[in-house]
Amino acid sequence: MVLGCLPCCNHNGYQQIGNTGGSSHDLLAFVSASAVEFDWNESTKSYLLSSFFWGYVVTQIPGGYLSAIYGAKYMLFYGVLICSCLALLTPFCAVNGGWKLVVVLRAVQGLCQGVIFPSTHTFLSKWAPAEERGRLVGYTYSGSQFGTVVMLSVSGYIASSSLGWPSTFYIPGCVGIVWSFVWLYLCSSTPAQHPTITPNERRFIESSGQTRRPSDAGREEQPRPPTPWCCIFTSIPFLVLVLAHCASNWGFWTLLTEIPTFMKNVLGMDIKNNGPLSALPYFAMILLTCVFIWLSDTLKQRGTVIPLGFSRKFFNTLGMWLPMLALIGLGYVTEGDANVRLAIGLLTAAVATNSATYLGFHVNHIDLSPNYAGTLMGITNCAANFMSILAPLIVGLIVWDETNPTQWRIVFFFTAFVYFIGNLLFMLFGRTRVQPWNSRPTTRTPSPGGGGERDEGTEDRGPLIGA
Repeated sequence: MVLGCLPCCNHNGYQQIGNTGGSSHDLLAFVSASAVEFDWNESTKSYLLSSFFWGYVVTQIPGGYLSAIYGAKYMLFYGVLICSCLALLTPFCAVNGGWKLVVVLRAVQGLCQGVIFPSTHTFLSKWAPAEERGRLVGYTYSGSQFGTVVMLSVSGYIASSSLGWPSTFYIPGCVGIVWSFVWLYLCSSTPAQHPTITPNERRFIESSGQTRRPSDAGREEQPRPPTPWCCIFTSIPFLVLVLAHCASNWGFWTLLTEIPTFMKNVLGMDIKNNGPLSALPYFAMILLTCVFIWLSDTLKQRGTVIPLGFSRKFFNTLGMWLPMLALIGLGYVTEGDANVRLAIGLLTAAVATNSATYLGFHVNHIDLSPNYAGTLMGITNCAANFMSILAPLIVGLIVWDETNPTQWRIVFFFTAFVYFIGNLLFMLFGRTRVQPWNSRPTTRTPSPGGGGERDEGTEDRGPLIGA
């Protein structure tokens, strides 16, 4: 539960720019409120908003690697604590150091937050029973949307109140610091390190799914072998996972950063300056996350046992091809009050249905390698975040006239194609069985009934809730 609260005060990562105790939405409010006071032009604002990524992509892979060695507990603690303290310093840096010092501060915050998602995956790989893996991943990362909804809804009011724009950093910064110490007191990196866990609970978690899921047999407390970098980067299932993550980020960032521009210039509807309306897609995403998790639970309770690989690919298809269809529909929306409402509905549906990927490729890192899940997440999230930089640049090359719906149609169709290819590759080549490089090779004694490895179809079978 404490981990689920982390993204609420730290809604960042492969879905939106942010920082602990001072999200992108806080910074947007800050930039808007202080533009006149500091006389910052559009170029300066762009540096302020993008500088977070300069540090964020750097610590993705080291974050996953270090969390596996020193424990996710401490990586999350220091990452959130330092970032929250820096958030408190943002107004001071702006007043006394100017925009250049704020850019440096934002880059350092990116360095701190780069460890968050990989460390979260490392933590979940140790604590999440196989049957609850998808559910816990979904609930944990949906906190990102919850934090976004809250800050989009209230940051404008806070900035325009008597508290002023600095309070949009002071309040979340204090929340992040409090969360850090609650996390440090209550949590442990592994079940074996938790002081109050019962033997039955520890046995259940550590042996979870071993008779049903071979991948969980790799969940071990013995000394961790060296990271098999060559094996990881030559693993077809992992490379496909990287492509799926990149495709998802490309589409998601196109939706969130370019659709508001399309709606303003083509449809005449400015949703950027409408906090509740801007928060609507995120709120719908929270609701649909719960719906998809409920669907998994319901199918399992009815005794439905299907191949785990099918489960992952089914939810991933919902999370990538439904937004694809929404983008194609947006390409044919024209100006008019009724069409504006249709466009808002399509945008909301596209963003919300993307939450199904929490039960798809998002959890596949843990499937492939419980021992290196954090490292895998660091690699894929690093690559995927370059898409958040590249996608707007490609849109800029295509759209010369922001009022031309034909040019925007090309953008939407191209993004839909990226969604299509990303999920198609995951469906064809994605796997859920543990990879051989997850642990040291061991000598296996054949069982009396005849040993040998099970085929992929057997290994990929599991309850749908494990998705």
